Amino acid sequence: MSFWQWSIDEFLAQAASSAPIPGGGSVSAYAGALAASMICMVANLTVGKEKYKNVEAEVQEILAQGQKLLAALKEGLSQDIEEFSKYMAVLKLPRDTEEQKAGRSAALQKVLVSATDTPLAIAQNCFQVLQLAQALAPLGNKLAISDVGVAACLAEGSLKSALFSVDINLPQIKNSQYQAEVAAERERLLQAAARISQETVAVVQSRL
Repeated sequence: MSFWQWSIDEFLAQAASSAPIPGGGSVSAYAGALAASMICMVANLTVGKEKYKNVEAEVQEILAQGQKLLAALKEGLSQDIEEFSKYMAVLKLPRDTEEQKAGRSAALQKVLVSATDTPLAIAQNCFQVLQLAQALAPLGNKLAISDVGVAACLAEGSLKSALFSVDINLPQIKNSQYQAEVAAERERLLQAAARISQETVAVVQSRL
């Protein structure tokens, strides 16, 4: 995806333009990736320090998980852009005959599900970043502990933002069981994220 060759200025200009991509799901993934990068940075600033030798194994595991989530969120951004392109392609399918209408309708349902699964996965990955922030808050290098707070706030915000892309697609999906499952997962993520974010920020503030 050519996006990864863009400068930050180019990304912001494209997002601010009338171009449909990058849209909300992609921006949410980008912000979530930034949250994951803060986890990795604080972990890297903790590992190898004599003062934090007793928590090094735990922090190394957090670092490894943070790197995986960073990669997953980068992939989620690219996938979100691809899903939007697929959705637009389906909207352009002909519907002159009943057969064409039926084919277009089936294709639309399929792409709506994938276009919902993608931001939901972004939200789930952001939730895992938030969990890492919670784990790192009492362990990380105090000189950079404020950045764990940044990670927590960004991760929760990115999670909530990604779910807007779920919310706009879900009512158009006819599979009621799928709708119910996604709605339940959405609620679980929101409630748990709010609690974890609050607890994590409290720990960060206590260590400032």
